[in-house]
Amino acid sequence: MDQHVHRRERLLTSSRPLPDFDVVAASGPWLHCADGRRIFDGSSGLICVNVGQDSRKVLSRIEAQFPRSSFGGAAVVRPRIQLELMDRLCRAVGRPQDSVALVTCGTLGVEVAIGLGRNIARVRGGKRRGDILTSSLSYHGNSALALALAGNHARRPRPEDALGLGPSFPAPYPPAHDHGQDGRACDASCADEVAKAIDSRGAENVAAVLFEPVNGTTGGAYVPPDGYLRRVSEICRERDVLVIHDEVLTGLWRTGTALASDHWAGAAPDLCILSKGLGAGYTSVGAVLVSPEIAPLLRHQDADPLPAMGTMAAHPLQAAACLGVLDELESMDTGALQARGERLGALLRPLTDLAAVRDVRGLGHLYGVELETGLLWPLMKEAEQRGVFFYPFTGAGHPRSEGLVVAPALNSTDEDIDFLAAVLTDAVTAVNPTDQGGPSCSCPTP
Repeated sequence: MDQHVHRRERLLTSSRPLPDFDVVAASGPWLHCADGRRIFDGSSGLICVNVGQDSRKVLSRIEAQFPRSSFGGAAVVRPRIQLELMDRLCRAVGRPQDSVALVTCGTLGVEVAIGLGRNIARVRGGKRRGDILTSSLSYHGNSALALALAGNHARRPRPEDALGLGPSFPAPYPPAHDHGQDGRACDASCADEVAKAIDSRGAENVAAVLFEPVNGTTGGAYVPPDGYLRRVSEICRERDVLVIHDEVLTGLWRTGTALASDHWAGAAPDLCILSKGLGAGYTSVGAVLVSPEIAPLLRHQDADPLPAMGTMAAHPLQAAACLGVLDELESMDTGALQARGERLGALLRPLTDLAAVRDVRGLGHLYGVELETGLLWPLMKEAEQRGVFFYPFTGAGHPRSEGLVVAPALNSTDEDIDFLAAVLTDAVTAVNPTDQGGPSCSCPTP
């Protein structure tokens, strides 16, 4: 066995049926390989590298903090830079008075949000239990609790390991919500399924509803029907149930607005979880934002202790890197950013004219391109040979759909977007099924 392959197998992390890139340098959305190739990162790594690589703003923030303190527990060392990050972040997403828990990753952000939500629900409403309801097409992280709660069928634990948990209501998208013989599309009335789920448990037992306002990589960038998020919020308020938005993937302008929920009036959540776009690949981070109307309940005399947030929570170098990311994001022209997102969508939608592509959907700099079965890895191979990397999404429905996420860095140029779209169109054409047969590539399907 090749020595590199053997050593690679000892590293217990994800792999794929295509060669990895031997990257020797990176700048912005481009990866520079040892063999001289240049690869455009069409999915922002794992949909996190929002401001590209090699940011001078991020580096200068880290360099300034490094000699001050590279570690200090926020309860022991005065958290100056963490407080600066809290204020900047809350202003950036239009929630200036929120309280914030800073943790180490999106999964822990979900866990902490659940703990905070349960505390608040019990103090405010005297809930007997702290049930958390999720949708049938969702992903909320890699912990045992998050995997058991969510509706990512490819990553759900075995039934005997699922802690007795699972999704509680269908997501408002065709693969997850079957309307039977009438065949109608999902609309705002699909929120009635959330009401049914709460009422079947008993509102006195439900602490919160947790969901992604725009679907991420489980299903592939589905956008909810107009009015759905507002109706979910109304249903939950009527029943004294909290709304938690998982914006780990969509937060910080990925969909064209600071938060994905900003696309719809009346959709603001009680708690919001951020991660990928805040660390932007420079640091692992999670942030849970809690609205000022309910945050004081966490300090109530009857409240349980705050959830344990980990040794590295509120880390000063982490906060410094995040401030650099915010510096980059806030230096962008929002109008130009939104225009590039619209340009990306306009260039991708014609792909549905080709037999290989079932659907194109999304917002801003987040799109899912759903493919005919068996074409995912052949298409990714064709795209990489032409100089663009994409990330596959976990499908939905029966048989399971498959496709790729198109999510370039937010500071990509118009020329970058044009290049990405041209490569993808060319790659789809290369694998497009014909009456004489399918694609010639023999890569395995997922």
